[in-house]
Amino acid sequence: MERSDKNFLFVGIAIGLFSALLSLSLYTWSPSFLNEVDLRYSDFRFKTRGNIEPNPKVVIVAIDEKSINQLGRWPWSRYLIAEFIEKLSDYKPKVVGFDILFSEQESKDADIALGKAVEKSRNIILGYFFRDDATEEPTTASLKQVKRSNIKLIKYLDKPPSNVLKTFRSADLNLPEIGAGALGFGFFNMLPDGDGIFRRSQLLMSYDGEIYPSLNLESIRLFLGGDLWLTMASYGVEALNINKTQIPTDESGQLLVNFYGPGGTFKTYSAVDVVSGKVPVEALENKIVLVGATEIGIADLRPTPFNPVFPGVEIHASVAGNILDGRFLIENNLTHALDIGLLFMLPILLVFLLIRARGTVIGFTIFIVFVFLYLLGNFLIFTRLNFVTSTIYPALSIGFAYVFFEAYRNLVIERRSRYLRKAFSSYVSSDIVDEILRDPDKLKLGGENKNVTLLFSDIRGFTSLSESIPPEMLVSVLNEYLSPMTQIVMEERGTLDKYIGDAVMAIFGAPLDVPDHAMRACQASLSMLKKLGQINNEWRKRNFPTISIGIGINTGAAIVGNMGANMRFDYTAIGDSVNLASRLEGLNKLYGTEIIISKSTLENLNSSEAPFLFRELDLVQVKGKEEPISIFELVNTFSGDSNKTDLVRMFTEALNTYREGKFLAAKEKFAEILLNFPNDTPSALYKERCQEYILHPPPLDWTGVYTAKEK
Repeated sequence: MERSDKNFLFVGIAIGLFSALLSLSLYTWSPSFLNEVDLRYSDFRFKTRGNIEPNPKVVIVAIDEKSINQLGRWPWSRYLIAEFIEKLSDYKPKVVGFDILFSEQESKDADIALGKAVEKSRNIILGYFFRDDATEEPTTASLKQVKRSNIKLIKYLDKPPSNVLKTFRSADLNLPEIGAGALGFGFFNMLPDGDGIFRRSQLLMSYDGEIYPSLNLESIRLFLGGDLWLTMASYGVEALNINKTQIPTDESGQLLVNFYGPGGTFKTYSAVDVVSGKVPVEALENKIVLVGATEIGIADLRPTPFNPVFPGVEIHASVAGNILDGRFLIENNLTHALDIGLLFMLPILLVFLLIRARGTVIGFTIFIVFVFLYLLGNFLIFTRLNFVTSTIYPALSIGFAYVFFEAYRNLVIERRSRYLRKAFSSYVSSDIVDEILRDPDKLKLGGENKNVTLLFSDIRGFTSLSESIPPEMLVSVLNEYLSPMTQIVMEERGTLDKYIGDAVMAIFGAPLDVPDHAMRACQASLSMLKKLGQINNEWRKRNFPTISIGIGINTGAAIVGNMGANMRFDYTAIGDSVNLASRLEGLNKLYGTEIIISKSTLENLNSSEAPFLFRELDLVQVKGKEEPISIFELVNTFSGDSNKTDLVRMFTEALNTYREGKFLAAKEKFAEILLNFPNDTPSALYKERCQEYILHPPPLDWTGVYTAKEK
């Protein structure tokens, strides 16, 4: 690795680390606007993931529109609710959780009737809620009932923590005559995130020095028939278990809800259908039944990642399903460590890729693909592992790395040009520059006879083009065309001999020995065509004219070296093989082709080298040559035409028929080719030749040689 390359790598790593540290500082600071972006993307992951089949053991009985219409406006009489509980008990659910509070008196008889129904069912869990402001304190009898469900099995790893769990000063509880026979109690308070969206369920809250469970947590505990085990550390909740099932809450007792889908995902039955006995017994038997309002006018509706109006009772159902399924979203020290690891790994990896990118466009493409792959990976981690990792902070680290690196590349690297490297790297490959810098004697006059491959390329119709556009546009067109063409030559270890106006002359195999020079010249020519297609696409967007080129390639002996005067000299090649390469480039105009190579080039290609597709075009006698030569088209396979192999096969058969003097049969074969490949100019040319020979047969000693008058 060169010293400059090492410096570039060092700077790249420094940029990656700086980007990571900058993002880490933001991650530690956690500004609210960035956190909200993170939360919004988390909601997007839910919607993209789609629905999940909920646990069938959790069902909802809804006080819905149908029930209101048939049983009367809400709130219902306590007698009606007592009847509802009695009917519900006939279905033998294992646990019934009420997301409803009975805190105000209706009448003594009605309240007693409801209390008897609750006591008789022996599976009712009544809900209540905490509040900070209250006009009156809960009664001693009601509070004593609720304390039956407080969490008693607590282990402290350190001194009891203070102000870690959400604490309230008062509570709205059920009337003691109603709650006396309840199986248990649970609060149904819900706390939104900073943007008002409900993504978490508060499973534990503190009141009057004791810890109480939520309605969904108490329902699951009684359904499983176990005890709640709570382990507290000085920073808050260390572990929360129901028997052997651990529930991964945060230190404040909150559980991230893994929503199963939008409202209505859980199996829901109308309360009136329960009262009328229309619900199948197996639908509720031995299940957790959560009772709550879903009718819009009376419902407890909350905004969630799936819906802006999501029934609160279904949030309780989602939590119950998560615990039963063990389908928990994980956000803990492991996910935080993963976030930090990605903060450092991603920008450094991106910089390594950008170092190898040549140019801003390729770098931007790498950046876009990199971000896409990161977001895809983030989504898969969420859906497959249920890990809730940050999206915005690693993405910021990637963005910082890209911006800083491209700024450095454009402001420093691409403007850095010094001394001999600046002078020579403009027309010879980098390894040749290194050779010259190691051995300045190579700059002396003189030459040597070497077997090399010569490449000529020329813009078609350049004279007409230069007369039709402004000079400044012409200069821009030439620069934008010649630069990448030169780069391609250098990438294939070729040497840019010179620009001849719009033409490019390149040498492969000198001054350094390149054993596979013929293959590299062929590869360079195909890369030129591919790059030209990209350039033309870009020019169309800018209303620039598009161009086409012809390329000629020949392999043979040439005199190569620095030639000229002592004050000015160029590294170049001269000889008959150079002239032939130029003639082959010109023949593209006649045959309507893009790349023509000589037979000697074809013979210098090893079978183990890169595969190319060739077809023999003709046997021609070019100007300045006495002996005819076989010429071949190097077929451009970048065009995406999968039938090029068929074209070559059909053309070869037709050409053989033509050389046998069977012009009528050959004409038919070329016509058949044109039916399948109407733009194949060589076939059209041969079809015309066949017609001419049918009308005017050639002499008996005709050998199939075409005499090219073009240069």
